Amino acid sequence: MIQLCMGIPYCAPDDPRTFQALADAVPANWTFSAFSIGRMQLPFVAQAALAGSNVRVGLEDNIYLSKGQLASNGDLVSRARTILEAMNARVLTPAEVREKLSLVKRGPGT
Repeated sequence: MIQLCMGIPYCAPDDPRTFQALADAVPANWTFSAFSIGRMQLPFVAQAALAGSNVRVGLEDNIYLSKGQLASNGDLVSRARTILEAMNARVLTPAEVREKLSLVKRGPGT
């Protein structure tokens, strides 16, 4: 699992051509996600889905839902879901994600 981190100063810019070049370089059998920061975070939800990537949003990368409107993590996740569903992309449940990534839920002390 790797992440393509776009728009971070002194790293990869968040323009579509750079992103697509990086996404095209990810080996076919790898799982990857992508995101951008600030005002490009939500547009990159669509960009990531178009490239076959998983998406990521959160307050650590962007604190606004729209210009001047502060967000919560829940707001950003809801907006990402709306974007993906409008694109006819299926949003996985947490259980489906754990299965896809071969994550095992462990009990206390393990």
